[in-house]
Amino acid sequence: MNANPSPMLIVVSGMSGSGKSVALKTLEDLGFYCVDNLPADLLPDFVRSVANGDGAPQKLAVGIDVRNRHSDLSNIPEWLSTVGTMGLDPRLVFFDTEDMVLLRRYADTRRRHPLSHLGLGLADAISLERQVLKPLRQIADTVIDTTGLNVHQLRRQVITEFGLGSDANLSLLFESFAYRRGVPPVADFVFDARVLPNPHWNPELRPLSGRDQAVARYLEEQPEVRAYVADLTRFLDEWLPKLRSDTRSYATIAFGCTGGRHRSVYLAETLAEHCREQGWDEVAVHHRELD
Repeated sequence: MNANPSPMLIVVSGMSGSGKSVALKTLEDLGFYCVDNLPADLLPDFVRSVANGDGAPQKLAVGIDVRNRHSDLSNIPEWLSTVGTMGLDPRLVFFDTEDMVLLRRYADTRRRHPLSHLGLGLADAISLERQVLKPLRQIADTVIDTTGLNVHQLRRQVITEFGLGSDANLSLLFESFAYRRGVPPVADFVFDARVLPNPHWNPELRPLSGRDQAVARYLEEQPEVRAYVADLTRFLDEWLPKLRSDTRSYATIAFGCTGGRHRSVYLAETLAEHCREQGWDEVAVHHRELD
């Protein structure tokens, strides 16, 4: 566990349509205090207001992009330095995507580009945005190319990049999935929940997920489920600590069932909560078919 870690600030920037909103929502799920479209000149004041006092959040994330005044964007390096003097660890993350993919995404969603009010066509608006944001991309601590990523893959990358591996301890990602869509390729442990009673066959539980209390109660009433959870708990308590090493920052524990909605989700949530209770500092959950 970390002793009094420095508060973290992630500034999310990048091209419109590259997945910044998905990234901010994922960071919020990871416990970050998030604000989107923050006026860049308010960054130091925002940090002073939010990051001080008892109970202040230790993880902040703000979205700053081309919707800001373009003259303000050039001052971001200075404002990040100011934030650093306040004791925070600022990190600028730039999300990028190839122009052809951005054009296709805008065509699919029929959203307006933020610079369309200038009377520009979509291709010209993207070109101008790339020019305006080029200085931010050049100073970014991390550039994430989302060209080949779907929403689920982007969420997973954000979880592993910012929710896990932030200290010297082993961090844990509990993931649920549906076997019909394939096993997560980077899972360290995979457990098959298809041997357990399936809430799908109960009409009242079918529309719900393993996050819902009604599904959890149903599963906890089943002797097979209680025995399965007990076996998994003993296994993880025995072997997860042995995975700690200087070269490994996180481990993925995956649970699969037929649809990825009930049994696997319940197991991921239950075992993640158990590990939190056991004192693991960094524990994240990702439900591939739900998120």
